[in-house]
Amino acid sequence: MAGHARRLDGIPPTIFTEMSALALSTGAINLGQGFPDVDGPAAVVEQAVDALRAGRNQYAPGPGIPELRAAIARHQYRHYGVTVDPAREVVVTTGATEGIAAALLGLVDPGDEVVVLEPYYDSYLAMIAFAGGVRRPVTLRAPEYRLDVDALRAAVNDRTRVLLINTPHNPTGTVLDRTELQAIADLAIERDLVVITDEVYEHLVFDGAEHLPLATLPGMFERTVTLSSAGKMFSFTGWKIGWATGPAHLIEAVLGAKQWLTFTSGSALQPAVAHALDHEAGFYDELAVTLQERRDLLCTGLASLDVDVRVPQGTYFALTDVRRLGWADGREFCLALPERAGVVAIPVQGFYDDQQAGQHLVRWAFCKEPEVIAAGLAQLQAADLRA
Repeated sequence: MAGHARRLDGIPPTIFTEMSALALSTGAINLGQGFPDVDGPAAVVEQAVDALRAGRNQYAPGPGIPELRAAIARHQYRHYGVTVDPAREVVVTTGATEGIAAALLGLVDPGDEVVVLEPYYDSYLAMIAFAGGVRRPVTLRAPEYRLDVDALRAAVNDRTRVLLINTPHNPTGTVLDRTELQAIADLAIERDLVVITDEVYEHLVFDGAEHLPLATLPGMFERTVTLSSAGKMFSFTGWKIGWATGPAHLIEAVLGAKQWLTFTSGSALQPAVAHALDHEAGFYDELAVTLQERRDLLCTGLASLDVDVRVPQGTYFALTDVRRLGWADGREFCLALPERAGVVAIPVQGFYDDQQAGQHLVRWAFCKEPEVIAAGLAQLQAADLRA
């Protein structure tokens, strides 16, 4: 019997499933996958319980319930001064992961090229391939992991259709600054490109860094699909409620694909997310403060291990380069880590086309409770981590 479809060729299983299974099977501390140890606001959970009990358990409208789309529009205006029409310029998705899938499937034809910042979240690779697109990575290089504007320009040609941008950037923690974003905008306008921008960590920035949505730059709203999610914003990663905002003609394309993927998303959770967006902004402001403290705890501890540490400006994650420990690559290091130290981390080389750039990089999550981070660090510091 034939095996998998050819569209799956070259797309490995997601590394998050593999490493989280390793954490479960070994009882290791999971500093790999980016989910918090503690849920978001209790009042938001109660809103979901109320919705379940009130009978909001059947299909929601495909684009999302009106009250959530309106709350998303208010969020965009309140934080960024962006005005979106909740009826035509917002669609609710099953997490930002479906938003990425629907945007690429709705906007990319076979053979179209998609320029993507590297390292990239692994679903980008899969969904560009599913759409029949061709990825053109632009590498954020160590140690600063900033955008190389010349490399970005060189990646664009007559077959380029989409720029896929992620800021705050997973896994490097880079928050693109106004100069970098303006360079992206200038190129998009000059070459008439669509931009898909993944902004799920928009509120989780540190040290006074500012997240600036690309859609706020002159000439960019009309060519930009902006993606975000309640999962990261409110620490409800398992709810899988995300959204896309942008001009009606692009959101129509996203919805055109989304309706055939899930049709609708978490009916009883949507009213709760609407409540969270309108009433719980203090949660993510406080979360950013506590995450910065946990980042510092993790990065200070990692720096004692004879690895190079990149202190991130945003997200849940810190990168280390483990080459001085003598391992062939980050994957070998991460596979040995549960037995050596009782800790799980994520090798980053699968997020690169440029294997040399990512070969020895390992991603650690600090969205865990401080005592969990401290315990993981103590085990790492007591272990023999050399190859």
